[in-house]
Amino acid sequence: MTDFCIDQYEITNAQFAEFVKATEYVTVAERPLSKEQFPDLPDEQRLPGSLVFEMAKPGVKEVSFLSWWHWTTGANWQHPFGKESAIANKSNYPVVHIAYEDALAYAKWAGKSLPTEAQWEYAARGGLDGATYTWGDQYSEKKANTWQGIFPFFNTKADGHLGIAPVGSFAPNGYGLYDMTGNVWEWTADLFQVRHDHKSHQINPIALNQSFDPNKPDESALHVIKGGSYLCAPNYCSRFRPAARESESPDTGTTHIGFRLVKNLVESAKLPFISKNHGKTNQYFLSATSP
Repeated sequence: MTDFCIDQYEITNAQFAEFVKATEYVTVAERPLSKEQFPDLPDEQRLPGSLVFEMAKPGVKEVSFLSWWHWTTGANWQHPFGKESAIANKSNYPVVHIAYEDALAYAKWAGKSLPTEAQWEYAARGGLDGATYTWGDQYSEKKANTWQGIFPFFNTKADGHLGIAPVGSFAPNGYGLYDMTGNVWEWTADLFQVRHDHKSHQINPIALNQSFDPNKPDESALHVIKGGSYLCAPNYCSRFRPAARESESPDTGTTHIGFRLVKNLVESAKLPFISKNHGKTNQYFLSATSP
């Protein structure tokens, strides 16, 4: 793995707004569903929208993801919970409702790329190779923004947050990176397979040219997302370990998926630095070849 810079923080609403202002980009969630793709849907069901999380209703005994994910017309990065919601005063929150295509568009504009799964996991571990979590082997609800309580019925907010937290709300890992555990899932460049290809997983290029998840047999081009989110709980998901991974459809944006970027460096361009603000240059240099 060659050296690379990685964003210290997840991409924020303020950063994404800057991108949209400069490019007039329209996210997947802001576009209506096409008649070509969904010829049988009535017009009102093809309106722009996205998936929004809601706690399971009291009295529900049998739950599935359909119990808490709801297609919401008007939900997008500017209106996370539907058209009546907004991101005013949340400029330093991670941007959500970002599909894979949206993350790629931002990355191209920023002159960076999405991390490979190998890069992301290397960065997340913060030098603690083999540790269960990014901070060590003991789970702590104070270390990251995850779900406390019984998912999806109630959240005790023991970590101080019911939903998404501002970036940098919790202590960084050993490499000075924030929110590598919890808060929002993060896109990677890799296509998903159930098993890692250990040999190809050690190199920078995307390891696979096709994806498959037996739990989603009808979906293709699934990408790996990493890090877990504020919805991960010990009784459900538990994907807040650096080794954990999940598959996601590239056209899906939800209230708990965001991203951060990397920039691969040639040997002559090693420029280690940390920016104190949350601007485009806010990166942390990692050398994968040195201790």
